[in-house]
Amino acid sequence: MTNNQISLVELIQFFAQYRNNIIINIKHLQEDYQRTGIKRIRGVRNEKGELLQPWLITEFMDDTDYVGMGEFQFNRNTATINMLVKRRVKLAKFEDPTPTIEVAGLLVNDLNTFNNYTIVSDGKINVKSLQAKISSKKLFDLLKEKGILDAEEFDFRAEHTIQLDNLPLVVANSRYSSIDGLFNELAEIKVLTSIICAHLKNESDVFIETQLDEFKKHYLSKNIYINFPTINEYIDINEALANGTLDSKFSYKIDIGSQDILNLSKLPSANKFLNRMYRLYDKETGEIIIKPSFETAFNQNLAVRPRLLSSRTKITKVDELMKPIFDDFLGLEQNGIVGGILKKVGADSLGQLLRDKQTGKQIDKEEIVAALTVASKKLEQYAENIYQDKISPLVFYIGSTGLLPDQMEAKAITADEAAAKYPNLQFSKDEQEGNFFAVGDSIISIYAKTEYYTKKVPILNHL
Repeated sequence: MTNNQISLVELIQFFAQYRNNIIINIKHLQEDYQRTGIKRIRGVRNEKGELLQPWLITEFMDDTDYVGMGEFQFNRNTATINMLVKRRVKLAKFEDPTPTIEVAGLLVNDLNTFNNYTIVSDGKINVKSLQAKISSKKLFDLLKEKGILDAEEFDFRAEHTIQLDNLPLVVANSRYSSIDGLFNELAEIKVLTSIICAHLKNESDVFIETQLDEFKKHYLSKNIYINFPTINEYIDINEALANGTLDSKFSYKIDIGSQDILNLSKLPSANKFLNRMYRLYDKETGEIIIKPSFETAFNQNLAVRPRLLSSRTKITKVDELMKPIFDDFLGLEQNGIVGGILKKVGADSLGQLLRDKQTGKQIDKEEIVAALTVASKKLEQYAENIYQDKISPLVFYIGSTGLLPDQMEAKAITADEAAAKYPNLQFSKDEQEGNFFAVGDSIISIYAKTEYYTKKVPILNHL
């Protein structure tokens, strides 16, 4: 059945709206599914290369052919759409089926595992069809009207084949929001999020240290997500490529940047920048901490000062972006940038605590950890909303059509031409072979990167 009334993106918007009224035949999806990345298996390898299995395994609690419709996610810098499927599992011992019911005073007999299925990969359909049951007559009528279903009458017992590979990926002549100013906003949020996450690496606003240790022992994160150690299925990548276990492909990346910083990957981690630009020292002895990190920030005996930079140190535009945020957060300079970001995302409680700390007020550790945790979630959600609303749809359009939208009139230039016009830009090896477009105050980069994936094999168990 050929259909030109609706694009795949529009269909996925319907799926997202009615996802609680759709169940997917997971066995059908797995039978023909082709991985788009490298398969990883649970465990670690010893010095002899032998695989050591975790002492726990997971078992499905929903032994059925059907699972709930997953959540759809657009990749941030490729024309890729993933469907995140959630399934209920329980923990059990590897050597015998004894279930693990309780860990650190918490019931863990009803956990979730999450598996990503790539529906569209780099602008190409990766899943040709979905077999599904629909429990909403309103959705059934809507999909029938759009030519997606050919069944005559609504029947909630019936399984429908929803063909995806005959749909255009996007609507022709689509229009997209302006991206002016978005890079700097996202960059500031990323820097502050990185600082906060570095503080919280081994902290929890709910559990104490001994409970976190118990979670790690049972392969659980502090958010009670399953977190088994995994490794690549192969040992030697060249051998895997030679014997056909792996194959390679070009993945086209689309990045948004400014005229000074090409993309967000140019920003170093919070701890790396801390080590580059600052010194942590003991307030009583003056002893310098050799490898400073924000994990030690709760130590009341430590203080921070700017690092004395040598004449050979080159200050970059990345440094100029990050340093005011760090200076404000660390209390070295009161420029208001951190408070402004936190207020914008609705996390001003952390801003008030930081202001109190800068005036010399003693802040309870549990209070600051709780405020940092809330702020981290709100910052990430704010950034995610920008990506989903304004950037990811644009990236998907460019990656799937190879064109900029009609309203974005810009001529492609090479890396050499971009470097000559915008001398602060820094290019990776892959980026040097790309094309660049100046759109307003932003730079859109399009470049190819080699990626590897595990050849198609039957997938019987995604755990």
